[in-house]
Amino acid sequence: MSLRKSYLLIFIILLVDQVTKIYIKTNFVLGEEHPVFSWFKILFIENEGMAWGTEIPGTYGKLFLTVFRLCAVVAIGYWLWDSVRKNCSPYLIVAIALILAGAFGNIVDSVFYGVIFSSSHGELATLFADQPYGSLLYGKVVDMLYFPLFDGTFPTWFPIWGGQEFKFFNAIFNIADMAISTGVGILIVFNKKAFHKEESNIDFDGSGLA
Repeated sequence: MSLRKSYLLIFIILLVDQVTKIYIKTNFVLGEEHPVFSWFKILFIENEGMAWGTEIPGTYGKLFLTVFRLCAVVAIGYWLWDSVRKNCSPYLIVAIALILAGAFGNIVDSVFYGVIFSSSHGELATLFADQPYGSLLYGKVVDMLYFPLFDGTFPTWFPIWGGQEFKFFNAIFNIADMAISTGVGILIVFNKKAFHKEESNIDFDGSGLA
């Protein structure tokens, strides 16, 4: 897979990701929920950018996270370039491209959304607002895809959570998260194909290498 095709894949994912996020930000109030099917809902939430809405405490926690993710994107970008240069497996290149697109998509939120959007609390956000809700590098990531497939109750004999209600699947995510998860999934499921290396054909004669 060529670098040009990889960039095209990244661009398409990034475009879809940002279009959906901007639409949600400008058409949904924070916490607003719209059912699509019984098992799929659009639910607008914002988080600091870590998995499962985890936050790093402290004044500089968010800044550290954003800078770390920027460095990670640079490293993943180099990994993609190097893999294409070495003519690695298409499985590996596609997986890296998906991970890079997803990481970059969420970084756009973290870096820029705080200075281009107004607050979504109790009102629709305005794009390129005169009074943005944050500052550069302190934006929040927009999530909206929610798949509560079914509810249930843990058996009473189940350790720790016995008798408690649960909902599957309870995470709320976005297109960028889907790209990252798909890329990681490819690396796990198709591990041997992704990291396959062609064996060199070396001929030997009686005295050593031919």
